[in-house]
Amino acid sequence: MLNSVNTVTTILIIALVVMVVLLGILAIVYFTSKAKEEKENKPNSSTGKAGTTSKATKSYSVESVFDFMEFDKIEDNMISQKNGERYIMVVECQGVNYDLMSEVEKNAVEEGFIQFLNTLRHPIQIYTQTRTINLESSIQTYKEKVQELEDRLDRQRMQYQSMVDSGKYSRQQLDQAYYELTKQTNLCEYGKDIIYNTEKMSLNKNVLNKKYYIVIPYYTADLGQNEFDKEEKKNLAFSELYTRAQSVIRTLSVCGINAGILDSNGLVDLLYVAYNRDDAEVYGLDKAIQAGYDELYSTAPDVLDKKMRTLDAKIEQEAFKKANEAVIEAKSRKEKALDRKEARMDDLIAQMAQIIIDENRAAIGNKVANDAKEIVKEENAKRKQEKGGTKEDEQKEKQTRSRTTRTA
Repeated sequence: MLNSVNTVTTILIIALVVMVVLLGILAIVYFTSKAKEEKENKPNSSTGKAGTTSKATKSYSVESVFDFMEFDKIEDNMISQKNGERYIMVVECQGVNYDLMSEVEKNAVEEGFIQFLNTLRHPIQIYTQTRTINLESSIQTYKEKVQELEDRLDRQRMQYQSMVDSGKYSRQQLDQAYYELTKQTNLCEYGKDIIYNTEKMSLNKNVLNKKYYIVIPYYTADLGQNEFDKEEKKNLAFSELYTRAQSVIRTLSVCGINAGILDSNGLVDLLYVAYNRDDAEVYGLDKAIQAGYDELYSTAPDVLDKKMRTLDAKIEQEAFKKANEAVIEAKSRKEKALDRKEARMDDLIAQMAQIIIDENRAAIGNKVANDAKEIVKEENAKRKQEKGGTKEDEQKEKQTRSRTTRTA
């Protein structure tokens, strides 16, 4: 019995000691953490020579919004990523109703898709985007059409009432007018029913539409070591992506799938829906553009059209330059001919005078004719000396005159 009491006492003493030790450890940890917290919360102050106190302030850096997005910009029907190191072109595909096809058509589609996969020599990504059908634009169009019908109906009612009040029309004419009025009334009611059903359908969020895209990337690193600038790399990327996209479109046509390259506006719409999946149902891209938010992105016209306009402008500039040079050349030729003719005007006059004298030699006599020709020569030589002519010029003019005389 005594041994049992001693054992219990020993156990109690040991438990008490353990509890005291644990309480001590907890107290040490508590006071240590509290002192550390007070030290961290205590403001760092330093007293300068003037006795002023300065406190440490936190600094915040402004980061660009493009750091949180996966693209830099949209340009020339391409999405630029990673500061021009990666470009993407997207091909939009129209889906086919595979379930309604016959077995032969299904086999053709499958074989065409296998051929499409076998012809790929570059990586692609198939992207499916599910969108809620926005029927607001259709409803607005219906309302405008119904309003036109109602205006026409009001005019027909007034016309029919005037026909009845006048009493100048026969029963057959009134029945025909009433028939047209009834037909117009039924048409207006049918249009209102369409608007009601469409608005009711638009409230159903389960009306969805799927769009299928093929994403084709290109890395400028594939160019290897080069000295191309950023604009040249972009042009090379466009050429390569355009070639790849056209190859994809041709191979998909074997499956009966119509496809086309998305332009810049289409890429903006694709990214807008991808980044604003919930808001795009309420506030679409068309509303954003109408509200003047198109400054948030920049689009470029079709690259082929832009290059064609550049080429046309270059052709027009070169043609204008060539035409101007031809006109100047033609003017210079005429001016040179005129200068030569003016320089030889005295000689031509002398030659013409001698020819006239020779033609009339029989009438005036040989002696008078020879004397007259000598007088013409002397006067011509005298005029040349006054103009500073040289003996060589006189010799050339004599030879020219002799040849001209023989020819005449």
